[in-house]
Amino acid sequence: MKTAKKSCTLSQLRTGAWVHNKCLSVIVSFDQLITIMLKTVGQALFSTGLQNPRFTAEEKKGQDYEIRTYQATKWVSTSVSGMEQNLALSTGFRRLFSYIQGNNHNKVKVEMTAPVSCRVDPGAGPACESQFTVSFYIPEEHQDSPPEPGDPQVFVEHRKEFTAYVRTYSGFSNDDMKRAELLKLLESLQRDGVPFVDKPFYTAGYDSPFKLTNRRNEVWVLKEEEQH
Repeated sequence: MKTAKKSCTLSQLRTGAWVHNKCLSVIVSFDQLITIMLKTVGQALFSTGLQNPRFTAEEKKGQDYEIRTYQATKWVSTSVSGMEQNLALSTGFRRLFSYIQGNNHNKVKVEMTAPVSCRVDPGAGPACESQFTVSFYIPEEHQDSPPEPGDPQVFVEHRKEFTAYVRTYSGFSNDDMKRAELLKLLESLQRDGVPFVDKPFYTAGYDSPFKLTNRRNEVWVLKEEEQH
């Protein structure tokens, strides 16, 4: 004679009418999911409360870009090789999100920051893979002693002070948009005769995928350092 399998219904989960290890794990996961969703939706709707790396802005030479000098800071980063930046960003984001959710030696959660930056080291030719380094800025409270990553593909990056030319644009960014905005920035820099390094370059995104309007994206081109 077959014994009917027990199952827990949603009403039983909510009321705790059937206390079973599997049901309890579902309840915990459900509560955690709701907490994460509420926090994510709040950030998506309001785009406030996220720490940003500090910089000083210089007087603009052109109206279509900014000049920013970023302080020396620590970032948590991971490198991905590939042909498409958006795919590399997705892979890198998952690794870094795992880190801030507690996949580190201290098992501590780290607050999300903005932007998500991506250093692009272009391949040798159009059919060659590029190297993408995806990074989260480490918040102030962990700058002195960042938790060591638990994933060997994730590392803490010490960025020296640097100056970048920054072009800002809106919308849901994709690889084509990034290339177009980078080209516009390079043309502006050539027009103004300012010293710059054409590669590597950076892209930066500030918003959750759930944010539909007033999105902020950037491309960064590094200022060429003066030779002494």
